[in-house]
Amino acid sequence: MYISFNKVISASLSPNTDSDDVWLAFKTMMTPWTWKHGKANQKVEQWFVKQYPSSVIASFNSGRCALFALLQSFDIGEGDEVLLQAFTCVAVPNSVKWTGATPVFIDIDETLNIDVLDADKKLTNKTKALIVQHTFGVLANMSKIVAFCKKHNLILIEDCAHSLGAMYERKAIGSFGDASFFSFGRDKVVSSVWGGVAIISTKYKVQSTKLIQLQENLVFPSLFWIFQQLLHPIAFSFILGSYNIWIGKLLLFILQKFHFLSKPVYPEELTSGKPSIFPAKFPHALAVLLMHQLDKLERMNKKRQDIAKIYRNKLENIKSLTLIPDIDGSLYLRFPLLTDKPLAYIRKAKTKGILLGNWYHHVIDPAGVDYGAIGYAMGSCPKAEQVSTTVLNLPTRITSQEADNVISLFT
Repeated sequence: MYISFNKVISASLSPNTDSDDVWLAFKTMMTPWTWKHGKANQKVEQWFVKQYPSSVIASFNSGRCALFALLQSFDIGEGDEVLLQAFTCVAVPNSVKWTGATPVFIDIDETLNIDVLDADKKLTNKTKALIVQHTFGVLANMSKIVAFCKKHNLILIEDCAHSLGAMYERKAIGSFGDASFFSFGRDKVVSSVWGGVAIISTKYKVQSTKLIQLQENLVFPSLFWIFQQLLHPIAFSFILGSYNIWIGKLLLFILQKFHFLSKPVYPEELTSGKPSIFPAKFPHALAVLLMHQLDKLERMNKKRQDIAKIYRNKLENIKSLTLIPDIDGSLYLRFPLLTDKPLAYIRKAKTKGILLGNWYHHVIDPAGVDYGAIGYAMGSCPKAEQVSTTVLNLPTRITSQEADNVISLFT
C-alpha cells in the first residue's frame, strides 16, 4: 500500500519511499560491516539477466557510471561524436565528455524524445553512437530510431533511467539497442538513492568482456558515502512529513549543508567535471534497498499508468494546457504537460502542499550548468529550449484522491 507522508504530494523529493523502505534502510544502517560486500549486488544483476537474457550485466554506483562504462566498452573516445537529445540532465552529456568524445545535441519531437530528422542533419563521419532517452517514461519511436541507427551504422544506447518495465510493441524497453543503462536515483522508477546497471547484447563479445573488466577493476564507494545514501529515505520520512511547516525544508537544508545527504548532481558536474566518487561498484547496502524496490516494480508502474490516465481524461480539454501524445506502453514516471505559466502553477501548488516536478526547466538541467563547458549552443535545439520554458511534470506515484488534488490546480 502506498503511504503518503502527511499532506505533501511530491514528484521529486524521494517519491518512491514507503514506510517499509524507511525501515529497511534503518535496519541496513545498523549493520555497517555489510555495506560494501554481500550477495544483494549479484541478486540485482541476476534480476536483470532474467529480464534481458541475451545480455551481459554490470552494476555501478550510478546510472552515469553505467553509461560511461558502456561508452568505454565500445571504445568511444577522442575524435568521436555521440548524438543525444537536448532537454536532458547534464549527467548524460557529461558521461560522453568523460570519455573524451563530443556530445552532439539533437532537438526533440512531440514525444519529448530525440528527433531523428534533426539527428540526420547533424550526422557527420565522426558520429559513432546515439543515445535515446524515453523522457519521463514516455516511449520514443523506437522503430524509426532503430532504423536510423542501422542505416548509418551507429551504436544505439537506450537510456532507461525513466522507463524500467515499459514495453514498446510487446518488447521490453532496454532490449532494442546494442546496449542500455538504468539509473536507480532517488526519483527514478525504482530507487536506491544512487545506483545503475549497464547492459550489452551478448553478440558483442569483446565489448561485453571489457564491460565486466571495467567493473571488476573498480572499488566500492566509501563507508561515509554509503551512509549518506542509507540516511536519505530515513531523513525524508521526517522531511516530507513536516515540509509544509518549514521544519522539513530546514532539516533538508541542514543535512545537505553539512553533507549528511548528497545532492543528485555534484557541483563539479555543472562544468563537466567528474566527481571522485565516480565510477565505483554498486555497494551491497544499496543493492538491498534496490531489490526491495524491484519486488514492487510492477505494482508501482501500474499505479503510474493508472494515474496518468486520470490526468489525461480530466486535463485534456483544458485550453491553457497542452498534453503530449499518449504513446502506448509508456509508464509515466512523471506526467508532463505544457503551459505558458509553469512557475505560477508551481507556486500555487506549494500553497496546497503539492510539489510539482521541474524536469527540465533548463534545456540541460539543473540550474547552473555551464553550457559552454558541455558543448551546448543556445539556439541549436529550438523546440527543446521552448519546451523547457513551458513544461510541468505531475507526480504519478500517488493515490487517485491525491491526483484529484493535483488536478484541482488547473480547474
